[in-house]
Amino acid sequence: MRLLPNGPRSVLAEFASLDDVMAAAAAWRAAELPGVIELVPAARTVMIVHDGGFDAATLPSFDVASRSPEAPLVEVPVIYDGADLADVAAACGLDVDEVIALHSAAEYTCAFCGFMPGFSYLVGLDPRLQLPRRATPRIRVPAGAVAIAADFTAVYPGESPGGWHLLGRTELAMWDERREVPATLPPGCRVRFVPR
Repeated sequence: MRLLPNGPRSVLAEFASLDDVMAAAAAWRAAELPGVIELVPAARTVMIVHDGGFDAATLPSFDVASRSPEAPLVEVPVIYDGADLADVAAACGLDVDEVIALHSAAEYTCAFCGFMPGFSYLVGLDPRLQLPRRATPRIRVPAGAVAIAADFTAVYPGESPGGWHLLGRTELAMWDERREVPATLPPGCRVRFVPR
């Protein structure tokens, strides 16, 4: 881990892997560190936002096993009728039912949020479904689209451009600013996709 200054009230902890990011974020959330206002994980970093009195020497150690199995489980109902479902099946050497079965059998963990509010990068995708992003991104991906790219799966919280492979859709809102935790799938939560 490398600590980098990031302004007067934040520190950036940089890691070698996403597993280390997730473990550190989980351990530090559980520790309820004095002076820490928010922990913001990303692909290789955790930003520690603090009140000005935070001492980085108080950061507890962690290991990859630090991710708590007690994190909340969110079930996302999915209608698997995405525009890329047949293409994904063909590219993976599977049939459509096998793609649906593999995607919905896994338990995912939200590693971090980014791209747009409520866009949660979920890890745990079966290696047999891992494909690079589309060669040509779409100009418009609808809100609620359930998609995969590389070793992630996600739900588009709002309409936007996007280059991920669309497997299906959900009506579950991914972001609501009126809630105490606006993201439906915040970092650390566990996720299952349930076919409808």
